Parts: sequence; C-alpha cells; structure tokens
Amino acid sequence: MAAVTEREPIRLYREDRRLTIRRDSWGFGLGLVGTVALYGAYGWIAREAVAGAITLGQMTMYLLLFRQGQSAVSASLSAIGGMYEDNLYLSTLYDYLETPVQRIQGGCTMGPDPADGVRFEDVAFTYPGADRPALEHVTLHLKPGTSLALVGENGSGKTTLIKLLTRLYDPTQGRILLDGLDLREWDEGTLRARVGVIFQDFARYQMLVGENIGAGDEPAFEEEGRWREAAAKGRAGDFIETLPSGYRTQLGKWFKDGRELSGGQWQKIALARAFMRDVPLLILDEPTAALDAYAENAVFERFAALTRGRTTVFVTHRLSSVQMAQNILVLKEGRLVEAGTHPELIQRGGEYAAMFRLQAERYGSNPTPGN
Repeated sequence: MAAVTEREPIRLYREDRRLTIRRDSWGFGLGLVGTVALYGAYGWIAREAVAGAITLGQMTMYLLLFRQGQSAVSASLSAIGGMYEDNLYLSTLYDYLETPVQRIQGGCTMGPDPADGVRFEDVAFTYPGADRPALEHVTLHLKPGTSLALVGENGSGKTTLIKLLTRLYDPTQGRILLDGLDLREWDEGTLRARVGVIFQDFARYQMLVGENIGAGDEPAFEEEGRWREAAAKGRAGDFIETLPSGYRTQLGKWFKDGRELSGGQWQKIALARAFMRDVPLLILDEPTAALDAYAENAVFERFAALTRGRTTVFVTHRLSSVQMAQNILVLKEGRLVEAGTHPELIQRGGEYAAMFRLQAERYGSNPTPGN
C-alpha cells in the first residue's frame, strides 16, 4: 500500500528482530541459570549422600522438592513474560486510543459550482513519522461524469490519493475541492453520502450474504430486492444462487454452518456492496485483484455500462483494463508523472507505455499506438 514507504518494512524488520533477540537472550540466560542451579543442587545432594551426611530417603525427598521448585519458578517466569507481552499489546492499544482526532469543522451540504467536479490543487501528504511524503505536488481536475484510472507501481501513492479524496486524511499541503468547495468545509455525513468506495483491503463480514452486501447502504441494509440488484451489478448473483440458502447463507466460520468463500467470490461480494449505493462518485481501489482475467474483463465491461454519467475513479495494476477510462494518471514515487488517454500515453512512449508493453509481452501481444 501507499501508506508504507520503502524503508518502513526494513524498520519493522529491525524492530522485530531486536525484540526477538532481546526476549530470546533473556530466556536463554534465565534458562541457563535455572539449569546450572538444578544440576548444582543434584551434585550437592549426591555428594552429601555419598559422604553419609543425609540418608537415601532424605536424598529422594530433596530431589523431589528441587524438581517441584524448578516447576514453580518456571511457571512464575512464564507468567511474568506473559504479563510483559500483554503490557506491550495494551500500551499499543492505549497509544491508539489516545491519538488526537481532528474535529470536523465543516457544515456545508453543497458546493458553489456543481459542474466543477473534483480538483486537486498542489496536494501533498506525509504520513506521521515518515521521512518523505507519500504524495507531493499533485494537481488534477476530474469533471463530473468522467472516469479516471490511477496506475503506477506499489507505493507510488495511488491509495493515498484515494484516501485523501474520501477525506480519511487531510492534505498536509494544498487543498481538494468538490463542486468548488474545499473538502474540509463539507458536512461529513453529506460528503460520505456522495461517495461509494471499495478498498483493496475490503471487509469480510461474518454475516449473511445479503447483509454483507446491504452493509454498503445502511438504510437499505435488510432490503433483499436491493441485495439482488447490487449482486447482479457486481456479478455475484450467479454464485450466490448456488449457495445452500442463497442470500440467507451465513458466511465465515464464527457461527455454525458458516460458509467460507474463495478470494474472488469475496471480492464480488465487496463489489456488490459498492453498487448498493447510488452515488455520484464511485471509487474502486483494485476491485478485481482476486479475480481471473476473464472475470475481470466481464466486471469492467459491466462497470463501464453501469457507471455512465457517474464520476468514477479506479485503481488497477492490469493495464488492459484501464483503456475504458477517459483519463489516466500515472503516479511514481508520490508524483504525477503522466496524464492523458490510453492512445495519447502509448504514443508518448513514456512510463505508461513502458508498463503497458511489459504486460503485453507477457501475454504474447504486440501493442501499437491507439490499441
């Protein structure tokens, strides 16, 4: 994800390695002390018994006592170790709960220029604690009713841009406008009601199939007719009908007789959940990552037909699917490096063309400008 910088995995590995080495070193040291003490006691008992200072009965009693004492000490040390680990988890939880949350100040329910759409004006964003921005100097304009595809390598900032657009984060520089009004001035409920989104790490609810879909639009949560309509749009209806109880089938293993789905089936459920809401702005972050090529092609053809007249933004790594977009933005290391239509970017021969040709070669095709 874009939220993780290239150095972040290395830092996490080093921290985990440091904690593991410290824990194992203490465990080895204390275990060695215990072992030396135990066998030292055995040696002392044997010596006293040979010297006649204690009887065989006393020697047996001492051996049993030392063994019981060793077990008690081991249990105490394990309990202390468990308390330390629990404290680590609790400290992380309390750090999270104590994280300051900026109070939403906006209260506007409409913008001054509904025909303006979405604008990013010199937007930058840096995650807390990061040493470099995840996005910087991003400027773009998305008119109402048009489609936009975001492409780029992992960590290029695609998901971060979407999280800024849905106002999960606020920019650290610049501003984002919707209908000519800064997102920070919008009423939060109104803004959420205008946007439908499915992220690449979508939720898998341990609920009925229909409830999994209905969660996309809380007022229609129990409306089976809406479930079926959304499932058809997300191409999930066919496999749902094959389940034991159809839309009333329990999903997940938390409850008795719960069914587990494949990754592709879960993704179709998530797509259907996104289509539950009739919103003017629909955002899909890698909506077909778990689908095969045939299913992906069918989903995007269906997606193009269903979203005519809506503003749509989607992210995908399969560039064969982005040709349907009216605008394509190429991100690299948090910067917007190219923008245009598919034929324009192929003709330009830049970053997008190189990625497209690389993928096309894997499938044995030879792309030409305009294809």
